[in-house]
Amino acid sequence: MFAFWLLAFGSAAISNTLTLRIDAERHGIAASAWEIATNEFTSMAVSLAMLPFLLRACDRWPLHAETWRRRLPFYVAGSIAWCIGHIAGMDLLRLAIFSATGIGYDPGSLWLQVVYEYLKDVRTFFIVVALWHLVAWVGRQVKGEAHLLVAPDDAPAVEPVDRPDRFLVRKLGRDFLVATADIEWAQASGNYVNLRVRGRDYPLRSTLAALEARLDPAVFVRAHRSYIVQLSQVTSIEPVDSGDARLHMADGTVLPCSRRYRESLRAAAAGAEPARARAGSGG
Repeated sequence: MFAFWLLAFGSAAISNTLTLRIDAERHGIAASAWEIATNEFTSMAVSLAMLPFLLRACDRWPLHAETWRRRLPFYVAGSIAWCIGHIAGMDLLRLAIFSATGIGYDPGSLWLQVVYEYLKDVRTFFIVVALWHLVAWVGRQVKGEAHLLVAPDDAPAVEPVDRPDRFLVRKLGRDFLVATADIEWAQASGNYVNLRVRGRDYPLRSTLAALEARLDPAVFVRAHRSYIVQLSQVTSIEPVDSGDARLHMADGTVLPCSRRYRESLRAAAAGAEPARARAGSGG
């Protein structure tokens, strides 16, 4: 993904440099190739530096049919913040570069620059958002998206929804059944919970708390605010100095276990009744 975004922003910077250089020649504007390239590549560098924060926000607050109306104003506000950060970052870089070469840098009217850059930045911002959502959707189709088994219109539920024994996984237009007993752990990811089954992640549109309420507490135990683990998949619990722990899973993966849940997990692993974690203890 890094290579993709580097190629996307880099090719745009090269294209803009070439076209602006041609325009400068055609209209007799005194602008050297290195000055034009500096302007374009400082813009690219700042955009790439801010990109991880935008992608993280998309991951944390994705747009769906039931959420886009509520979240769209926040994305619009985010595009304004993106533009302000973009202008501030590239102006500082340009000032440093041009000053080092003995050439002054004058961005001109700040308000005109804000309007001009926002008209470009808002397109870039929402193209990135749209591409992220498209890639995420394609990824879910390829890997498979999990759903709770619910009652069809003309028949009873295949499994009780309150404590499902299986999940329906839709992958590339085909449906598969995944046994709840095969789930090794579940990890919160934005509006989804990734169900780990035999080395694959199947996103389920749910919160971790809602999923935890549907799973058998004698089999699945909360280990962290972002993780639920199947006890039989935990091979060892390794304490760390902070009071937290590391869980070594059967497939070799190491997962975090916060001190808030460590004792209840140990009690459950020992066959005791899991104690309710105290709300005031660590994360």
